[in-house]
Amino acid sequence: MGARASGLEDLIAAGHLLRAAPTAPSAPEAWSRNGLAGRIAELSCADSPAALTAALGLVRDAQRQGETAAWITPSANSFFPPDAAELGVDLDALAVVRVPRAADVPRAADRLVRSGAFGLAVLDMGEERAARVPIPLMSRLLGLASRHDAAVLILTGKRRGDPSLGPAISLRAEARRARAPGGAYEVEVRAIEDKRRGPGWARADLHRGPAGLR
Repeated sequence: MGARASGLEDLIAAGHLLRAAPTAPSAPEAWSRNGLAGRIAELSCADSPAALTAALGLVRDAQRQGETAAWITPSANSFFPPDAAELGVDLDALAVVRVPRAADVPRAADRLVRSGAFGLAVLDMGEERAARVPIPLMSRLLGLASRHDAAVLILTGKRRGDPSLGPAISLRAEARRARAPGGAYEVEVRAIEDKRRGPGWARADLHRGPAGLR
């Protein structure tokens, strides 16, 4: 499902129809839709294909849990749809919102998360290391994520030594890719900061086929 910012009302209506009541396990994994529900996470795009693969994995997880997902991105950015389909993402059920600038991404996300129609919102801010979100807007997003049991993931170009997007970030992680035997590749997500579980945990997933294109 694709749309411009002007079509947000249609996406919200469709999201309400599709979103099922969440079924959270007793101990959800750290890197999962349920594990990030009610939180804002920041994932480094320093290794862009790895970060995109990890984010699309969350989209797939959300869809398998009966949750609707939205991907908000500047018009110049995009994930590669065949790669997303190869990872198991249902493209017909994914709401994609393209906005003119990176600064417009969190504003569009505010409207989508506020609706309560989406269990996951991925904010692709691109690879700009200086990406910022106003603190009042971040605070609103955190409150909305908590109220609607939604997971908010922000993709940025920041590196480990760069400052995060602010105190509303509950988890800050980085994704890296490595070759594996047999033409496969491994994508690892490692926590730099985690207010709930503590830093240092990592999750690695093995994939085959293309590693993602921007």
